[in-house]
Amino acid sequence: MQNKRVKLYKIQAGTFFADGGAVFGVVPKKVWQKRYPCNEENFCTLGMRCLVVKTPEKLILVDTGTGEKQLEYLKYYQFSGIVDFDKELRKIGYSADEVTDVILTHLHFDHCGTCTRRDENDELVLTFPNATHWVGKTQWENFLNPNVREGDSYFPENMLPVEEAGKLKLVENEMHICPEVKVKIFNGHTAGQLSPYVAVGDKTLVYTGDVIPLVANLPIAWVSSYDTQPIISMQDKERMLSEATKENQILFFEHDVHNECCTVLKVNGKYRVDEVFTLEELASKF
Repeated sequence: MQNKRVKLYKIQAGTFFADGGAVFGVVPKKVWQKRYPCNEENFCTLGMRCLVVKTPEKLILVDTGTGEKQLEYLKYYQFSGIVDFDKELRKIGYSADEVTDVILTHLHFDHCGTCTRRDENDELVLTFPNATHWVGKTQWENFLNPNVREGDSYFPENMLPVEEAGKLKLVENEMHICPEVKVKIFNGHTAGQLSPYVAVGDKTLVYTGDVIPLVANLPIAWVSSYDTQPIISMQDKERMLSEATKENQILFFEHDVHNECCTVLKVNGKYRVDEVFTLEELASKF
């Protein structure tokens, strides 16, 4: 999607399998499988849909997928279609060196793994060497001293080289990265998750991350078993959906392989999908 000031592009950084019971928590399979398909082993296919935002001053990337460094260790998830970000960026006229900012929703491996890569000498280097990497302050603290549930989701080699290079910036409160992009903090799934809000003309695109992983997760109680504090997850999801409904914001989904974007409305106290569409279709719809 493009307008005079902001251009939006998506990069599908790959897919992986996640257990449907984990994705939908206490919701019975008989109920959730009507909204999101799974295979015979109960695995749902999830994506890693990253967002590229070009403004007059910045080239911003939101999340980086899992990368290739830990694929053997993470083989349970059956990752596939892992991309080279420099090649993907060149397809839309940019390069990894031109990225000015990387906004990381949080530091679980499927969201920040490509921040570093191994070069031809097997040394760790930054994939986006000129970019400032934005992370929630409490998320960074959680990354350095993880709780028992999240310990296996964090890999030091994904982020410590970023800090050592002086390319890490911590976010304590809602703030603007630039006039067109601000980040808000949502908790519950993990501490200090960031969600970027991108102003495109008179509309706002919300990168939902793991606040709302899939369109099927729209019901307030449908939170993931991966969430460390499910009650807070529900409260913060309500906060995101309430604003999206009132402001007619566009939700952009990172993990949903079947749906990219939607608008929402509230009917009889419950949030429902209004329209579903792709990023490319946004320009004609709005």
